[in-house]
Amino acid sequence: MPAPWLKSVQTGVELTVLVQPRASRTKVVGEHDGQLKIQLAAPPVDGEANAALVEFIAKTLGVPRRQVTLVAGDTSRRKRLRVEGVDAAAAEAVISGGP
Repeated sequence: MPAPWLKSVQTGVELTVLVQPRASRTKVVGEHDGQLKIQLAAPPVDGEANAALVEFIAKTLGVPRRQVTLVAGDTSRRKRLRVEGVDAAAAEAVISGGP
């Protein structure tokens, strides 16, 4: 069964993310209320946290930055990201630290 924060879409996957800005370092901390919780070192100023989030997800999933799009939650802590060209099972395995 896929994680509640992960949804397959026609071109890849969508991730529902809860962001905690101004953390000591950027990392995935697990699941919170059915969303993937990510701590970001960047402050929530002038889109810095959004840019850091896109960069982090792209690096984590091993895709170019242009394949990661912020779909919703531009100014919110709750965000939705679309990642093109990624399989849901592979994304979940990489993010959850599975096999």
